[in-house]
Amino acid sequence: MTLLAPTLQAFFTTRLIGQVGASPHTIAAYRDTWRLLLRYVVATTGTPAHTIDIAQLDADLIGAFLNHLQDQRGNSIATRNARLAAVHSLFTYAAIQHLNTPHRSREYWPSRPSGASAAPTSPT
Repeated sequence: MTLLAPTLQAFFTTRLIGQVGASPHTIAAYRDTWRLLLRYVVATTGTPAHTIDIAQLDADLIGAFLNHLQDQRGNSIATRNARLAAVHSLFTYAAIQHLNTPHRSREYWPSRPSGASAAPTSPT
């Protein structure tokens, strides 16, 4: 088993529910983001969902996923950026939880895809 599944589970139960007290809407939005992302990874790489590793989720793959959301699914830039915030949130949590992971390096943990905003934008 890879680190992704237990990290996702701990992120939702420990971080979002236990520590942050996130609203049910936030939890559902983050859940939906990760469902979409994992389905995208399975469809584009052929990797079975249970074998997806955190290291596979690099900046190029996340960027392609975000483009897919906007181009194929018709998501707005605001929705795209909200999905990016959900991805960043998990990776921030994972980086702290896995400080002693042997593979922890700049290459292991994805950076922001080029052209992506740091935070969701609000409608004006």
